[in-house]
Formats: sequence, structure tokens, C-alpha cells
Amino acid sequence: MSASAWVKVALERLNCSQKELAMRLGVSPSQITKWKADEYMSLEMEMKFEELTGITDQFPDFVLLAGSKTSSEKWARLILFLADFAAEQAETGYDTWPLQEEPKLLCWNTFHTLSQMGVSIPGKFPEELVRILDEDCNDGDFETSIENFFASIILKIFKSLNDVYAFYAAYVAELTDDDEVLETGLEIEACLMSLAATKIEVSTDAAPKFRNFTRDVRKDYERWLRQVQEAALSSGKPIRAEIMDLIDEDHGSLGFDAEAESLGVNKNRLHPDIYMNELLVGMRAIHQVLPAIIKKLDISEHELAFDRTQLVRGH
Repeated sequence: MSASAWVKVALERLNCSQKELAMRLGVSPSQITKWKADEYMSLEMEMKFEELTGITDQFPDFVLLAGSKTSSEKWARLILFLADFAAEQAETGYDTWPLQEEPKLLCWNTFHTLSQMGVSIPGKFPEELVRILDEDCNDGDFETSIENFFASIILKIFKSLNDVYAFYAAYVAELTDDDEVLETGLEIEACLMSLAATKIEVSTDAAPKFRNFTRDVRKDYERWLRQVQEAALSSGKPIRAEIMDLIDEDHGSLGFDAEAESLGVNKNRLHPDIYMNELLVGMRAIHQVLPAIIKKLDISEHELAFDRTQLVRGH
């Protein structure tokens, strides 16, 4: 996470000056200035910031977006609750690991995605969502709380992620093992929540940056998936689905395809590009050995002559 976020959180939490913060950390005031400009911060120094601020369960960037440590704790509980709820509803045959990952990363990724969409996160945790965090929350309270815009949009993204991740796990992940596209594969997996968010319905009033966000995410994925597809074709790896569907199809269709794969329905399916590649390889091999065969059998050009129209279907 950013060094500048740690500095900002520390100054707010400790209510001190930059000079006083430097003294507490045992560094120069100029070092604080460098961190404010997002210069590299060591893990040891991050741990010092955690100790000073008391923020150990969340990334500082998440706390800043939440408005305070207290609000961030409530938001984190809500996000984790909705993640569990969404994961339990997945019907793809695949576990949605991004919803079960390290809580700090899940919370930050959720808020980062909302921020990129232009969603304005309130500085104070909405009172109407407090009830959903109560262990005694009944069905009525749950239904009321889930209608809240923030709970609703987060849950929509998580449900979309169920389907998007399942398609990725079924058809794309296996193509990113080669060193040539290993880094690209990491990018694809890391940004799946953003891709899932592009597939939900949300008004531009609530998310004013949504169109630009969607355009940018799709552009990244088009580049990444082309690289993966080209590497697979080059190495002869079977592509068992049109992986560009990860971008183009709605999340429901992706989940349906992934479920079919998990049930073994698509066991022998290959992408048309693989068939074409195999045909081309076979034709090239024939072209290489055919002259030697003709020479060995002493076949004349006259004997090789044939009517090309006989090769066309219908003649």
C-alpha cells in the first residue's frame, strides 16, 4: 500500500505535526516528506506505523476511504459478511477464492473498485447498515439493509465475481502457466473484481466514472487475453473456450459455461483456433515430406494432375 496513506493516517490519528511524527519514528522530517510523495517504505517501517496508529487489520488506504478507523472496522465487517453470503450462493461448481482471500486485501480491493467507478463512499458508516452487523439480525432487517445502495452494489459485484472467477478458473488459468505469460496471468487474476464490476447494472449518477472505468478495464483485458491466446496457440496448448467471452459475455453466461465445465459437459470441446492450428501444422508437414515421397515413388507431374473442382463440395 502507499506510503503517503500511512503518513496521512498517522498524522490524523496522532493529531501531531510532521516533525513530531518524524521524531516518534526516529527519522528525519525530510523522510516524512519523501513518504508523502509515495517514496518506497520498508516493511519494518510499515510495522512501526501499524504500532503507532493501532491499524493492523486494514490497509491505510482503506481506512482513509472509510473516513476513520472506527468506520473502516464496520465497513470491513459488512464486506466480509457480504462476501460470505455471495460465495455461499455460487452455483458454478468453483469456489470463488477472491471472496475468501486475505480480509485486508478483499476490503481494499472492494473499496478501490468502487472508487474507480466513481462511487462516493460516505465518511461515516451508514446507520441503516448497522443492523446487518448484529448477530441477532432477523430476515426483515437483513432485507431492509440489503436494499441500501452500498450493500446492494457490493453484493452485485461479488455475485458477478462468482461467475467471472469461475470462467477464469475453468478456461483461462490453465493457459497462464508458461513463463511467457506468467506475469500477464497474475494481472488477469488480480483485476477480476474490476472486470466483474463492469458487468453489473448501476446508474451513472451513482457511479459517474463507470463508463470510463468499464472502457479501461475491457481494454486491459483485451490486451492480456490476446497475449495468453497467442502464447497458447504458439505452444500448442488446447484452448477449450473462447476466452474473449470473459470480456464480452454477461456474468450469468460465464457462470453457466463454467458450471458446464465443472460437470464435464465440455470435456472434449476445443476452440476453433486449435483445430485450425492443427490443420496448418499437418499441411506444413505434408508439404515438407511430399516431394521426397513423390521422388521415391517416381511419380510424374502428369500422374499428379487432378481436377480441382472435384475437391469442392457439391460437384
